[in-house]
Amino acid sequence: MSDTLALVLRLLAVFVVFLVFPLVIGQTEHKVMAHMQGRLGPMYAGGFHGWAQLVADGVKFAQKEDVVPNGADRRIFQLAPAVALLPYLLVMVAIPVGPHNAVGQALDAGVFFVLAVMGVGVLGSLMAGWASANKFSLLGGLRTAAQLLAYELPMLLAAASVAMAAGTLSLPGILDAFHWWWLPWQLIGGVVFFTAGLAELQRPPFDMPVADSEIIFGAYTEYTGLRFALFLLAEYAGIVVLSALTAVLFLGGWHGPFGADGLGWLWTLVKTVALCFVVIWLRVTYPRLREDQLQKLAWTVLIPLALAQIALTGVIKVVIS
Repeated sequence: MSDTLALVLRLLAVFVVFLVFPLVIGQTEHKVMAHMQGRLGPMYAGGFHGWAQLVADGVKFAQKEDVVPNGADRRIFQLAPAVALLPYLLVMVAIPVGPHNAVGQALDAGVFFVLAVMGVGVLGSLMAGWASANKFSLLGGLRTAAQLLAYELPMLLAAASVAMAAGTLSLPGILDAFHWWWLPWQLIGGVVFFTAGLAELQRPPFDMPVADSEIIFGAYTEYTGLRFALFLLAEYAGIVVLSALTAVLFLGGWHGPFGADGLGWLWTLVKTVALCFVVIWLRVTYPRLREDQLQKLAWTVLIPLALAQIALTGVIKVVIS
């Protein structure tokens, strides 16, 4: 019974984090963009430093009418936001935040599990684009599919390099095998993984599927109210998941300069928050890529770099053994 209770408490903690952290990242993005781009609006809502901006956004979405187009596939249209959001909850269950089994559920093939489930989340955008009965939505869905095909491969190859170095597919096992001298020679894989993850999340500068200047808002054009808010929440949950996975696979996760056993969860949190800030920073720094530039980056730059990283990992494994 004690093991069952411990599992329930861990899953409850994961659920609380899933409900809170994406909202915190959303609020942080409002503030960071307000400072970097001189946006005054998000700094005034509620008074002190615009503390009520997130509340105002929630009230706005809740008050909007829930509209379903006449020609839409109603059931698929309504199901798409949940398909986009829930996979990130499952991924969070498998991400270790500290030593001594501080994970929702340890999995032997954790690397493959998290990457496969993150890919399922993209299906929400495909479903939304197909079911909306809107040519702009359909075009956004097709762009999403092309982007997924292009960037899933380098992401998987980069993660495979770390798994090869550790000799295990388990995320806690990778952290147990981690050494600080991994950082320099796994750096290329980390950059590839993080970049490909941004593209899968359709975050700027990889936001061609939602290019408002070309296709209105892509697969989400026909969504209003809380259903649209769920897509935004899925995006912020994806940022948290991508940042946490990058921290675990390439930055040592709960390993820190001192006090790793007692403060392991804090090191994981610090690294994750820092990477979330980088995601927001990139949004306000770089312009959107063209569709051909986006595909070229994946097939001619990221995939060769990921393959080179695997080759380097193989050479180093042979040398040290």
